[in-house]
Amino acid sequence: MISTQRSMSGSPKSPSSQPFLSVSVTDPVKLGNGVQSYISYRVITKTNFPEYQGPEKIVIRRYSDFVWLRDRLFEKYKGIFIPSLPEKSAVEKFRFSAEFIEMRRQGLDIFVNRIASHYELQQSEDLRTFLQADEETMERLRSHETGIFKKKPADLMQIFKDVQSKVSDVVLGKEKHVEESNPEYEKLKNYIFELENHLAEAQKHAYRLVKRHRELGQSLSDFGKAAKLLSDKVGEAEIEYKELKAETEEATRRFETIVRLMNDEIVRFQEQKTQDMGVAFHEFARGQARLATNIADAWRSLLPKLEACSPA
Repeated sequence: MISTQRSMSGSPKSPSSQPFLSVSVTDPVKLGNGVQSYISYRVITKTNFPEYQGPEKIVIRRYSDFVWLRDRLFEKYKGIFIPSLPEKSAVEKFRFSAEFIEMRRQGLDIFVNRIASHYELQQSEDLRTFLQADEETMERLRSHETGIFKKKPADLMQIFKDVQSKVSDVVLGKEKHVEESNPEYEKLKNYIFELENHLAEAQKHAYRLVKRHRELGQSLSDFGKAAKLLSDKVGEAEIEYKELKAETEEATRRFETIVRLMNDEIVRFQEQKTQDMGVAFHEFARGQARLATNIADAWRSLLPKLEACSPA
């Protein structure tokens, strides 16, 4: 569980009076039967933000609710790295295993706390809805925006292909079993996964910006050709030119704003990951030191026995 505080102007206050927002994802429970089965989680929010309903709120959420929150933030906060969600297994055998459920719970806890600790995302109305709305409201919002019948035909075909690929992997023995691993390894693995996801999101943003500027350049080129052919409509051409120029300037401003946000996000992301890596390697070094100490102790306790057994 991660606590976040927003600084306030004015005279210093005691730590207890500082604004804070802490969220924890706990108590995964399997609900439903067959293909309708899913895992629900208890999401506990503690805060003194005035825009929230009270100091503590407990709601029940499912994985698709977290997907709804991420999609909403992705649409509204261009240029900001939205945290990635843990993987969703399409295979029943692994989807409800204890190891997979716990790994997903940890991933969802990290996901929502990364949002709650972000200086801009924590002010999102969608985050407040996610943390406070009742289940009926969330179901209505989720089904309205993320229901399968709202998806495009191409999206549905991709869903079927993904499921087919997962099933084929299991039949052919390619699906990896969930195995236990040490915490240091999991931290490093999560860092790599998150880095890959963030780089993919940055690549998508860059592609959209380049495409937009290419379209604007083509529009200006077409306009120039049309102006030569329609010399008798100079007045109208001039108006269109000014409008296109204004759109270009607006697009440039938006581009600069997104670049600034992305630069800030990259710096924040690097600082956060540097801190995470430092903690991970520190814990790993401590574990190695403890192991070396235990081995030395074992040898010291064994030496007297070996000396007693050796011939005089």
